[in-house]
Amino acid sequence: MVSRSGPARRRPLVRVPRPTVTPPRVRRRASVGPLWALVLCVVLLMGALVGRLGQVQLGPGDEVAAAAAEETRELTTPALRGRLLAADGTPLVTDAASTVVTVEPEVLLESEDGGRGLVERVARELGLPGGQLWGRTLVCGSPDAPPVPLCFSGSPYEPVPIAYGVDPARALALLERPEELPGIGVATVPVRDYPGPGGVVAAHVLGYLGAPTQEEVQGSGGLVTPDTRVGRAGLEEVYDEVLRGTPGRTVVSVDPRGVVTGQLSQTDPVPGADVRTHLDVEVQAAAEKAVADAVRRARRQGSPARSAAAVVLRPDSGAVLAAASWPTFDPAMWTPGVSEEEYAALLDPEGGRPLLDRVVAQTFPPASTFKVVSLPAAVQTGVDPDGRYACPASVTIGGQRFSNYESEAHGRLTLPQIVEVSCDTAFYRWAYDHWRALGGLAQESDDGDRFVAVARGFGLGRSTGVDLPGEVAGRVPSREWKRDYWEATREESCRRAEEGYPEVEEQERRDFLEQLARESCEDGWQWRPGDQVNASIGQGDVAVTPLQMAVVYAAVAEDGRLWQPQVAAEVQDRDGTVLEHLEPVTLGRVSIAPHVLDVIREGLEGVNVRGTAAAAFRGWPHTAYPLAGKTGSAEVLGQDATSWYASYGPVEDPEYVVVVVVEEGGLGGDTAAPAARDIWEVLRRRSP
Repeated sequence: MVSRSGPARRRPLVRVPRPTVTPPRVRRRASVGPLWALVLCVVLLMGALVGRLGQVQLGPGDEVAAAAAEETRELTTPALRGRLLAADGTPLVTDAASTVVTVEPEVLLESEDGGRGLVERVARELGLPGGQLWGRTLVCGSPDAPPVPLCFSGSPYEPVPIAYGVDPARALALLERPEELPGIGVATVPVRDYPGPGGVVAAHVLGYLGAPTQEEVQGSGGLVTPDTRVGRAGLEEVYDEVLRGTPGRTVVSVDPRGVVTGQLSQTDPVPGADVRTHLDVEVQAAAEKAVADAVRRARRQGSPARSAAAVVLRPDSGAVLAAASWPTFDPAMWTPGVSEEEYAALLDPEGGRPLLDRVVAQTFPPASTFKVVSLPAAVQTGVDPDGRYACPASVTIGGQRFSNYESEAHGRLTLPQIVEVSCDTAFYRWAYDHWRALGGLAQESDDGDRFVAVARGFGLGRSTGVDLPGEVAGRVPSREWKRDYWEATREESCRRAEEGYPEVEEQERRDFLEQLARESCEDGWQWRPGDQVNASIGQGDVAVTPLQMAVVYAAVAEDGRLWQPQVAAEVQDRDGTVLEHLEPVTLGRVSIAPHVLDVIREGLEGVNVRGTAAAAFRGWPHTAYPLAGKTGSAEVLGQDATSWYASYGPVEDPEYVVVVVVEEGGLGGDTAAPAARDIWEVLRRRSP
C-alpha cells in the first residue's frame, strides 16, 4: 500500500554490537561552561570598543585628537667638558657656572607676536639689547635670523636661552613676576672659563669652542647635536672628542604643537676627560710678556713690528713648555658668542690678524738662523770643518754683488768664527761653488744638492706633526720646486711683465717687481746662482715657522735627534687617574758627523759672548750658565727686517730651546735676542 503523502519510508538498519575485550567507552555530554565564558569575554570586549568609539565620536574631540597624535622626541644633554691643565695640574681652561635666562618655546608659539614683546621686556629688565635677545629665539638659517652663534641652534623641545652670563640677582628677579613675564626661566649652565694663572692667556694654544656644522652633527652618530659646542682651535680642537665626553639622553612625549607633555626615560651624561699639557705656567707667562715687550720696544725704535712669536721646547723629548703668539685675543670672548664685526676684526690684516697662530700657522724667512742647516751641508760638499775661509765684505756671483751686513769684512775665519760674526759671503761662495759643480743652469733636478737634502733632513719643508691645528709646512726652495711654481704662475707673470705694477707707488719697488715679472715670464723656471746663494743664508724663498726652527735647534743640541713637538702630556680622569700617557715621538736623526756638530755648537756659543748677540747678553753668567744661539735679520724688499733669535742651553746639558721672532722688528740682536734673554732669565732661575 502506498501512502498518499509521499514515497514509502525504509526501515532503519539495526547495528549489532561486536564483542570486545576492553571495557565499553562511556560517552559524556560536552560541558558548555567554557563556551559561555568565551562568549562573555567577546561581548565585554566588543562593548568596551563600542563605548570607546562612542566616546571618540561624541566626547571632547580636541583632547582625544591631541592624545592620539602624541609623539616622542629624544633630547640630549651635553656632558661636562674636560679641563685643560698645565704641567703641574693648574687649570688653564675649566668650566664655570653661568646664569642663563630662558623662555619656554610654547609661550613663543602661543603669543600673537611670536613672543617678541615678551623678549623685549626681558631685555629692558636686564639692560641688554632687545634685538640681540630676540635674535637668539630665531632658528639658525631661518629668515631674519642672525649668524651663528647669535641665533638659536638648540632643540625646539627645550627652553630657549636668550641671555647668557646674567647677574644672578637680576635674573631671579624676573621669576617674581610670572604674570607679566610668562614662560621666563633661569638656569645655571657650565661654560668655558679661563682662570689665567700667572697672567697666562695662551689663547692660540688652548683654543676656543664654537657651534658645530651640519656635517659634524650628521656624522657624529648622535654624539654631537646642534647645541653642542665643539673645539674650533688649539687643543680644544685637537682633543675635542676626549674633552667632550658622552651626552645624556632624555626621551619625552610631545603634542602636535611641539610642547613637551612628559618624560619617558633618561640617561645621564658622562663627563669628558682632562688633558694635562707640558705647558709651564711661569714660562708661558714669560714668553707672552717677552714678545709683547719686544713689539713695544721695536715700535719705539721705529719698526712696524707687525707680529711676534716665541716657543720653548724640551730638546730631549719635544715637549712644548710655552708657545706665545702676538697679537693675541681673549678666548673668553667666544663663550657668549662673537658678532660678525668681532670675528672680522680677528681676521683683519690691518689689525694684525689676532686669530692667526704665528708659532705654527705663519712662515718667515729664517735668515742667518738657517746657517746651522747650511754649514753641515757645505761640509758635505767638501768644505774643511777645520779650515779657515775668507770673509770679504762682498762677492760677485753671476754678475750680481752680494754683501755682508753693512758690507763688513772680517778676514780669514774658522767655521765657528764664521758663525759668530754671521759671515754671509763665505756661505755665498760655498753655495755657488756647489751650484757650479752640479752643472749650473743645466742641472734640472734636486739630485745631489746637499743644501736641499740637509734642509729636508732637518724636517724643513714639511709639518712637524705638533698636536696643534693649522700647522703649515713651510718651504725649502729647489730646482724642482721652482719649475712647479713657474708653471703655476707663468700666465700671471707674463701679464704683469706687459702691464707692470701701476698700483705700486714706490718707484724702486715697482721697477724691481716689473723686472722680476719679465724674468719669470721668459725663463722663470731656471735655478739661478742667486737662488742658490740666497737660500744658503735663509733668504729668498726659504720659509719656516718658529716651531720648525725650534725643532732644528733641538736637533743640534741633541746630537742630531729629531723629536716631534707635543703640547699634551696625558689624558686623565677628574680625580687625576691617568687614562693615557702620550709618549714622546722621535722623527729620526739628521745625518751630521759629530765633529761637525761640535763645530756648529762652538760657533753658536760664541755668538752670545763675542758675536752678534753679545750686546743682548752683556752681563749674562756665561760660565755658570752658558747658552748657544744665533741671530737672524731676514730682509724683504720694501719692509723692515724680521728679527730672529734661536737658542738652546745650558750648553753642556741642554734643557731648553728658545726661539723668538718679531716680524719687521729690526735686527735679530736688537729685538729678538733681548726678548729671548727675558725668557732665559726665568729658565735659569729654575735650574738647580
